[in-house]
Amino acid sequence: MATLPKPTWGPCAMSELSDAKTRADLLNRLKRAEGQLRGIQRMIEEGQPCMDIATQMAAVRKALDSAYVRMTVCFMQQELEARLGEQPEAGERIGGVLDEVQELLAKLR
Repeated sequence: MATLPKPTWGPCAMSELSDAKTRADLLNRLKRAEGQLRGIQRMIEEGQPCMDIATQMAAVRKALDSAYVRMTVCFMQQELEARLGEQPEAGERIGGVLDEVQELLAKLR
């Protein structure tokens, strides 16, 4: 029985977001979600109605989902631009496609 050769490439190394504006935006989104979570904790401690708590939980979940989608799209843009180089027309097309990807992913929530 023959064995398959091992691949010569290594594991895919994920890069970090290099754009400071994107990082700041994501951090602000997460800080807002953190504030919402603290509010939910306070609601539970105060004995607020479950429906009100559930509404707030759904809101914070949506906020986190939105931050995740934004981070994913920014990562995709960064990686595609790095691989395609400084081609102005490619950058414009990438931006358009990624806007559509972000809109599509937003509908999944």
